[in-house]
Amino acid sequence: MPLRQPNRPTFGWDNLGGQHAAGLPAVDDLPHRQLLTSGRAALFAAMKALALQPGDGVLAPSYHCPTLVAPLRAAGASVQFYSLGPDGLPALAGLTPAPGTKALVVAQLFGLPQSLAGVRAWCDAHRIALVEDCAHSFFGQAGERPVGQWGDLATASVSKFFPVSEGGLLMSARPLPALALRAAGAKQQIKAAVDLLERSTAQRRLTGLNTPLAALFRLKNGPPRAPSPGAPQHAPTEAEMMAECDLARREHAPPALTRWLFGLPRGRIVERRRLHYDTLYQQALALPGARPLLGALPTLAAPYVMPLWIDSTARAEAAYAALRAAGCAVFRWDRVWPGVPVFEGDHGALWRTQVLQLLCHQDLDDTDLSQTLDVLRRAL
Repeated sequence: MPLRQPNRPTFGWDNLGGQHAAGLPAVDDLPHRQLLTSGRAALFAAMKALALQPGDGVLAPSYHCPTLVAPLRAAGASVQFYSLGPDGLPALAGLTPAPGTKALVVAQLFGLPQSLAGVRAWCDAHRIALVEDCAHSFFGQAGERPVGQWGDLATASVSKFFPVSEGGLLMSARPLPALALRAAGAKQQIKAAVDLLERSTAQRRLTGLNTPLAALFRLKNGPPRAPSPGAPQHAPTEAEMMAECDLARREHAPPALTRWLFGLPRGRIVERRRLHYDTLYQQALALPGARPLLGALPTLAAPYVMPLWIDSTARAEAAYAALRAAGCAVFRWDRVWPGVPVFEGDHGALWRTQVLQLLCHQDLDDTDLSQTLDVLRRAL
């Protein structure tokens, strides 16, 4: 049976080689950093760092993963959504923040960071803090500044770029307030190591250890379980969304293994992501009824995904279903937080159904990319 493609970086012996330096700016170049368990934990910590009070307003994008909104709500924010322009940045014309708005969260999408000069000026004019969400963009140059350096605060997801079971970062150019984090206990430390070995073994990434470890994990897990049911067909409630986003460890410190893996060489991460994006991009140019959403890869970027625009919702739905059934590494942000308004001309609303995010992380290989492209050709 073919392997399902890994949907995030997965540790293997090859992670230990290559150039240590990334060759690009990185969000953790900022002088003040706090390592947390996830990107959503970092967003929650950002709200605390801004001294957000229950009911204070936060502006958030209409196109989002629910894990961007859940930590804002967990911190007590009243979330006001804004529409997106064709570049994926806030459509600022006509955007009026509600009274009591304290922050605007803007996402550097797809690992293709952009200048936030206009957003920065708008926030300054309205005396609103800017939180730069770099979950997709750990490395790169965002126009006139390195990624992460437009915001008063920046957040990142370590697990999207490094082979860790959990990890996130809160960063700033200024000192951060002290966070009282609960230390990872022995159980969490062991679980992190077991999870890493199990994922690596499932993807056959540990030559010499795959067979004996696979036998141990078969004993640990027992007979294969029936597939879990898919997402509920009804529109989810906010309580259901909050539960799915799992913020239980939002004020915990990550295990020691995260810190070690965070120090792995970075040159391979950047090089392979760029290579994979370019492969997907070049082949996507010939797909019928589809095109790369934002063009060729910028020189100073390490992508998270290659976003693919499909010209109709029905065709996008069919392609997405085929990719998921084949075990390809793909996401689509089609789950909408309850209460997101319908905005005229909102590109975020179109992207939710017609943009597929084709992953291009460093631990995919040529066979994975070929499979993804073959499935797309057949589906389209």
